[in-house]
Formats: sequence, structure tokens, C-alpha cells
Amino acid sequence: MPWTKELITQTVSRVTLPDGSTLHNAVEWAAVCENYLSLKLHTPQFTQPHERGLAAAACRRALDSLSTEVGAPIQSLIVEFVDHLGTVIQTVRFQDQPTPPATPKPTPPPPAGHRPISGLEHPKPDSPPLRNIRHVIAVGAGKGGVGKSTIAVNLAVGLARRGFAVGILDGDIYGPSLPTLLRLGPLEQVVHAGRLQPFLVHGVKAITLGKLVEADRPLIWRGPMAHGAFKQLTEQTEWGNLDYLIIDLPPGTGDVPLTMAQMLQLSGAVVVCTPQRVAQDDAIRATRMFQQLGIEILGVVENMSYFIGDDGKTYDIFGRGGAEQMAQRLGVPFLGAVPITMSLRENGDAGSPTANFEGNTDLARALEGVITQVEHQTTLAAMRSGNRKPSLTIS
Repeated sequence: MPWTKELITQTVSRVTLPDGSTLHNAVEWAAVCENYLSLKLHTPQFTQPHERGLAAAACRRALDSLSTEVGAPIQSLIVEFVDHLGTVIQTVRFQDQPTPPATPKPTPPPPAGHRPISGLEHPKPDSPPLRNIRHVIAVGAGKGGVGKSTIAVNLAVGLARRGFAVGILDGDIYGPSLPTLLRLGPLEQVVHAGRLQPFLVHGVKAITLGKLVEADRPLIWRGPMAHGAFKQLTEQTEWGNLDYLIIDLPPGTGDVPLTMAQMLQLSGAVVVCTPQRVAQDDAIRATRMFQQLGIEILGVVENMSYFIGDDGKTYDIFGRGGAEQMAQRLGVPFLGAVPITMSLRENGDAGSPTANFEGNTDLARALEGVITQVEHQTTLAAMRSGNRKPSLTIS
């Protein structure tokens, strides 16, 4: 009988500690590869590191007792203790030890910049997140480098210029772009009454993890930590009443989109893609992810569709129209094409997105067209879905 996740979970759930407490229902997650075992435990009853260490040691003894029946000794056991947000608060490792010590030494705390946001009050259990927001729109992409954050920022600013109350949440936990695109560098993050106060810039309320950690520090986080950070930014920000909240997602199909789908009732998702085939392949995966999560696709934006030089000539650098053809194949709306211009790059680097809408330029007309389409598709999606909440099915 080999080691399995079910066997590990059942064994640990039956563990009884010297004080009479048990680990019943404490297992959040289990994994096994050959004789290397991993566990995640949620044990709010243990508040001290040595208590969690004793629990980890008891898990090791219980699993060791099955080694003969399984037919292989445990080569390694990692026990991670997580809080209610899924954030790892202590890790205990056992390596090639037939009899673990009574109080294994916990690993040191993660370096500065890897801790969850402190000083915030926990949301009330009966208080749904983002309850005062009419429309929540996710902006995603299958791969990085397609200008997803640029589209998200300009979408938020453009809606605000039309008189809507708009917020933008920088959900790109590992590579937040809002500090640059909205020029948040000189501003200080404020926490009032236990809640994050968003910045008000260019008529938009903005919040980003990039203002809560050192600017040059990489976020070397596992999935549960990214999950916890996204929950804090979403639930513990004082958004107030909004017509639209734009969520700038990280590229790909990882933890943050899954967390978002489980937590929030979304109006829909906007997928950003560049014209070339390699970007389309990844954008199709992102589209399928949203559809599998029950999130309606508002449409596809073709970014970097063409280049407008200083001479006014148009150059189809990446093969204009590829994303539009992809949208047609998938049967989803095409929201418009946004060109590459010198001003778009300059305004992005300067943190001045409002300037993209000034004057009767090709860029301004393209952005306004995309925003109009997003408005229309959001209204249609709301009429179709009512108050239906996205559901996640794992098979």
C-alpha cells in the first residue's frame, strides 16, 4: 500500500495530543511524492511555536507508525501551519529521522517584505466583500508583456472621465505596475480605522501591494501567501461606493484568478492579447480559464495592434488583426484595437494616463472605443446574469 494523500489526511486527523486535543479537520492540504510528504495544518488552538512543534512531532510519529504497512520509511516530512487566510506562519521539517525530536526547531520567519499586511482589522464574517460596488471587471492575459496593466489603468481612467466612480485593484501580486503607471511613488499608504485607504489619482481610487513592500524587493511567495495578500487587498480596503472596480490580474492561470473567482461576484473579464500567434495561444487559455470559472468574457482587446510613427505612418509590426480573429473563433466580443504610440509609452512611464485621452488622436479614439464597448458589454452581462455568482468546479 503506497503513501497517498487520503492515507496521510486520515492518519493525521486521528492524531491525539498529550493535552487531549486532536487534529480532526485540521488538515488543509496534503501532498506526497514517493516517500516525501507535505502537510498544511490550520490549528488556531495553538498560539505558540512550541505548541505547533509538538503537533508536528505527533504527526511524524503517527505517520512513522505506518511505515511498515506502507513498505517504505518517510524520507522527508514538511508540516506547514497556516492561518485563516492561508498564510504560512510556521514551517517544521523532518529529514531522515526515524524518531523526531519532541520540539523540532521551527524555521526562521520569512524576511521583511514577505509578511502579510499587518495592522488591519479582519472583515466581519457576515459582510460580503465589495458589497457597495456595482460592477467588478477583471483584466487578464495568458502571458506577460502584452500591456494588460496599461489597458486596465486606461480603462479605469477612461470610465472615471465619463463620470463614473471607479477603483482599480492591482492584483498582480508578483509584479505590481500601478506605482509606475499612476505615479504613486511620492505617496504614502495610509491605514485608518483598521482599513487600507486607497489613493485617489486621476479620478480613480487605487490600491496596490507595490506600496506596501519595498519597491525593489521580490515577492518570493507560495500560492497561499499570494491568496492571503489578494484577500487582504480586496476585503480590507475602504473602497466606498463604486460604479466600477477594475482588477488587474497577474498573467497566467494561477492562484490569484482562482481566489478571485471564489471570493467575488464578477461582472465579467476582459482578455488582453497582442496580434501574434504565440500571444493568442496563451490568451485562449486565459479565456477558457474564465469560462471554466463561470466568469463571463466581456471581450478581447488587441493591444499593440499597430505602430504609429512620428511620421504618422502606420506599421503592422506584430500582424494586425490576429486577436480579432481569435475572438471570432472563440465566439466572444472584440472590444477594439489599441495602437503603439510614443505618447502611450511616455505617459505610462510618467504616470500620466489622463494625457492619453487628450486631443483628437488615434490613441484617444482607440481607447474611447474600447471603453464604450466595455460599458455596453458590462450592461449586457448584468442583464443576462442577474445576481448569479461564479462557481468553481474541480474535477
